[in-house]
Amino acid sequence: MSEYLDLLMFAALIGAILLGYPVAFTLTGVAVVFAALGWALGVFDVSLLGALGQRVFGLLTNDVLIAISLFVFMGVVLQQSRIAEDLLETMGRLFGNLRGGLGVSVILVGALLAASTGIVGATVVAMGMIALPTMLRNGYNPRLASGVVCTAGTLGQIIPPSTLLIILSDVMSNSYQQAQFRQGLFTIDTISVGQTFAAALLPGLLLVGIYIVYMLVKAWVTPADAPALAQPEEAPPRAKVLAALLPPMVLIVAVLGSILGGIATPSEAASVGAVGALLLAALRQDGPPFLIYGGGAALLALAILARFAPVRLQRDDIGAQDWLLGLIAVALVAVALAAVGLALKRAWRADILKPVMTGTMTVTAMIFATILTASVFSLVFRGLGGDTHVEEIIAAMPGGADGALLFVMALIFVLGFFLDFVEISVILLPLVAPVLILMGHDPVWLSILIAINLQTSFLTPPFGFSLFYLRGAAPKEVTTGQIYQGVLPFIALQILGMLVLWFWQPLATVLPKLLF
Repeated sequence: MSEYLDLLMFAALIGAILLGYPVAFTLTGVAVVFAALGWALGVFDVSLLGALGQRVFGLLTNDVLIAISLFVFMGVVLQQSRIAEDLLETMGRLFGNLRGGLGVSVILVGALLAASTGIVGATVVAMGMIALPTMLRNGYNPRLASGVVCTAGTLGQIIPPSTLLIILSDVMSNSYQQAQFRQGLFTIDTISVGQTFAAALLPGLLLVGIYIVYMLVKAWVTPADAPALAQPEEAPPRAKVLAALLPPMVLIVAVLGSILGGIATPSEAASVGAVGALLLAALRQDGPPFLIYGGGAALLALAILARFAPVRLQRDDIGAQDWLLGLIAVALVAVALAAVGLALKRAWRADILKPVMTGTMTVTAMIFATILTASVFSLVFRGLGGDTHVEEIIAAMPGGADGALLFVMALIFVLGFFLDFVEISVILLPLVAPVLILMGHDPVWLSILIAINLQTSFLTPPFGFSLFYLRGAAPKEVTTGQIYQGVLPFIALQILGMLVLWFWQPLATVLPKLLF
């Protein structure tokens, strides 16, 4: 029995989670119980637990993970400032006169919100409350309408920036380093968040294209399921379209552009996005916009100044030009701080700031609690020899490297029916990813293939988070069964996207090679 204690530990974890116990407490509780049992049976060295302090300290000082809370803040601010509503209304009027046009507009809005917020729940709830009733009123099949809303919301997990890609970047980078150490390489390469974001960009757009093609084909084959607007509306003026598109586009360029261009680290870019979202939210409140615009311009000027004429007043050979640049920088910082202060004041008066901070703290605490307690679980699991068993199981798969990868992808897909993407990322992937990389799979490509698989977990019944989000926001006439049935074709489209990426690896590797 003792030699299979690690496998029993993993089975006990899955069982406890399915019984409904909180994941963070379950991870730690199962780890402690099996550590004690292993120690009693003489197969676990309790001195290994002394490494927990170093692991926790390493996680809490990880620069990459700092970006998670900032991106969550950015997404919650945009949710509370109702930018999604403007986008949905404008895009619906723009494409609604086409057969299937409302569905296409939902997909495009989902892609834009994904690239500017990365928050699945906010997107699904917003579209469920605004777009879904409109689609139903215009005769859309409830199953199709529910499926497209759920699926468009999940784009926030594959189109950067997203918390999934940040976590995956950290996990896969550690796995890549382990694989190189096992090969005897001590001058090691790593995987950055920027590389992961760049790798996910084209596959994310591919999925958007697949969804749109399916929507148009579905509307052509069965027109009654996705009709055009019963009462055609006049296309919105260009100024209104620009006003709706500009806020998310500004954030996309500021955040993704700075990361992919090598101007800022992910944490720095996330802070830019958080401040930018706050300023955009302030513009939508009552009051003169001049200081807010001035603050945005000051931040842009500071970025340009730091890039092309960095101010370093601590040098011994500074001249009049350096002092002038320093004074300009101080003035720009003052304007920017005044704008941020005004934005915070307006957000507080509009009752936006408190729910934003509460939402950010809740999501961040959930993610970090899972990551920290998964570290305890993985330490005990490895101490019981679990990593060796996992390697043996994967190596025994028929078909070599491709067979092993197919087995892991199938396992992730099945676990996605019951577990959250964070749990799969921090529990399973550290065990299987080093083995797959040693077998010759490109780590960047592997990261994105797994990311699409984990994105699918938001759609798979019975515990897909998008399904729960939409159930809470959808009108009462839409049944839970219709929501579940509606996502099935889109799950098949997700699998199609994974197959395309499997057989066309440059889709994920070309941009990282060009940019980094």
